[in-house]
Amino acid sequence: MGVTLAKGGNVSLSKAAPDLTQVLVGLGWDARSTTGAPFDLDASALMCSSGRVLGDEWFVFYNQLKSPDGSVEHTGDNLTGEGDGDDESLLIDLPKVPPQCDKIVFPVSIHMADERGQTFGQVSNAFIRVVNQADGQELARYDLSEDASTETAMIFGELYRYQGEWKFRAVGQGYASGLRGIALDFGVNVS
Repeated sequence: MGVTLAKGGNVSLSKAAPDLTQVLVGLGWDARSTTGAPFDLDASALMCSSGRVLGDEWFVFYNQLKSPDGSVEHTGDNLTGEGDGDDESLLIDLPKVPPQCDKIVFPVSIHMADERGQTFGQVSNAFIRVVNQADGQELARYDLSEDASTETAMIFGELYRYQGEWKFRAVGQGYASGLRGIALDFGVNVS
């Protein structure tokens, strides 16, 4: 059983699993039906150096499923979020992550949120978890319980390197400006 984190908490993945090389970052949620319009939540990853994305091609999402070096791979877009467990996931090959990348940020956004009048206030049971792919053990988990009434995107968590160790931090930061706002904050070129 892994560590369950509170917002802002972190854990050393390298200490929890000394031979850790590949992790699955699973993200999940349940959406309440309100307007009748379907919810489509999308997980993504921003590979950063000093708080900025390494380049547009280092933004991994449903239209760009792999980083240029193959170290981060999105397993595909789940359009409904139906069922138990992870709704979307990303595979991270830690030794292949380029040395200049000191952090991988995991946002989740609501597709067409403004047009559909949807926010994270209508989403429940949201979580992010980190699983050791070698043995399937969950190393860390963060259950978001925020009251996000106006937010259309949230940073769930981040993997980061600190003094040669890989760590995970529970973030839970919401954005009313959607994925576009997060992308702009991290330096992604948004047309």
